Order: sequence, then C-alpha cells, then structure tokens
Amino acid sequence: MKKFFEFVFVFFVGITTVFGQNQDTIDNDKSTLKKGTMFVFWGWNRAGFSNSDIRVRGNGYDFTLSNVVAHDRPSELSMAYIDPTRLSIPQFNFRLAYFIKDNLAVVIAQDHMKYVMDQDQIAKFNGHISDPAYAAMVQNGQVNLTDEQFLTFEHTDGLNYINAGLEKYKNVLSKKNFDIFWAYGGGIGALMPKSNVKLFGNERSDRYHLAGFGLDARTNINFVFWNHIMARVEGKFGYINMPDIKTTLNNKPDKASQDFVFYQVNFGIGYVFNRKLK
Repeated sequence: MKKFFEFVFVFFVGITTVFGQNQDTIDNDKSTLKKGTMFVFWGWNRAGFSNSDIRVRGNGYDFTLSNVVAHDRPSELSMAYIDPTRLSIPQFNFRLAYFIKDNLAVVIAQDHMKYVMDQDQIAKFNGHISDPAYAAMVQNGQVNLTDEQFLTFEHTDGLNYINAGLEKYKNVLSKKNFDIFWAYGGGIGALMPKSNVKLFGNERSDRYHLAGFGLDARTNINFVFWNHIMARVEGKFGYINMPDIKTTLNNKPDKASQDFVFYQVNFGIGYVFNRKLK
C-alpha cells in the first residue's frame, strides 16, 4: 500500500488545484470552451509500470512474488491502427467530454493499456505450495520464471482502466482557425482487465473481470483546427489496485492481487461538438 499513499498525495494536490482556482475572465469567445461544448477523442498510448508484488492464492498454495518487473506491449504498426474493425487491438484511449462550466469538463474515458510480466526474470518467493513438483521450482527463496512452467501473467486485452474525471482547460493561443488549450485534472475508475494467466500448468485463464480500482492525475495539450478538429497529446500518472484477478477457469476461488503505479503517454485525434462562438 506504500505506492497508494505516495500517489494519493500527488493526486489530491492536483485535485485541489483544479477546484481551488477561480474561473478565468475571458473576453474572447473563441478562447473559451463554453458550457455545453462536447468532444470525442480516440488515440494510442505507451505505458510504464512500477515493480509490484503479486500474491497468488488458491487450494494448496498461497505465495507472493516480490518486485515483479512488467512492461507494456504496443502493437506493430499495421492497418489495425486505422481499420475500424480492428481499432481495439492496439493500446488505445477513448474520451467523451462534456463541459459542465466554461472551461471545466467531465470526461468519461477508457485507457486500454497492456501489462505483461517479464518472463525472463527471477522473482523472490515467500509462501507455500503443497504440490511438490512446483514447490521444487523454488530455490533459495527464489523462482525462475523463464521457462513459463511456473507462471505466465499478463493483462493484454487489456489492462482496461474505465474512468471518469474532471479537467480544467485554459487557452494558451488563439489564432484564426487555430487554438491551443492546456488542461489538467484527475480521475477515478474501475479496472476491467482481460487477464491472461497460466499457473502451474493449468488451462490459461483468459476472461474479463472487475478486478479493482484506479486513481489518476492527468494533463494534456489540445490543438484545435477550424474550431472542431482536435489533435491531442496527454500524460497520465496513476495508481492501480487489483485485489481480485482471476487466475483459473470455471469460477474457482483461486485469485491473484497486486497494486502498482503507472504512467501513460497518449496521442490521437478528436472532434469538438456544439462549440458556441459568436
């Protein structure tokens, strides 16, 4: 839980900033995203994750692998990035925003990241396993994961962070047919991963499941062309806690848990609706 408290401090500093500032006085309608404005956004991301402890529990075993290393898994450049029938294959981001006040938006989002435990690593082990074949794989308080016989563990379809947040927008440049808006805010949401886990030679568990929650702080820069076409670059920093990750099939009680800090950089395009200009 140390990662949680570290993140909460940063998170609430950001939220206090969002709500603590007075509404800017803006004379130019073009430089204001007025109440009632909406936008949709689709983009792609790269993500990173802190090391985490993974606890795995079930009938005959209860153990923790410490400081497990993981990375994201971006798709190779292909038609999947622009093919409407395959857009959900890469690591993607979706946003739907509604401005409840001038320059203040509620944003509903999905962040489809991919979390893959590095297979080529030796992890510290603490706990017990009753099966002698797998207990023998633990040597001197460590287990070598390289051969994939002990555990494969990933959220690759994906680490789905479904969240809602508030974002404060500020115009930094306004020209004919071109605006730049900077925004910052925070959010909270649920984790609905499709976790691909294979433990002790069991059939791979591969299904969507409500596994936990997340918090985030975010900032983004938005380039708006001809009042409607949006290009966006966004950074997110957050905390994820998943106490209920399914590790086996057939609704067995077996499960894993982990928490970690993540960062994400995404970019993409969008469209601004109902923009009110004189």
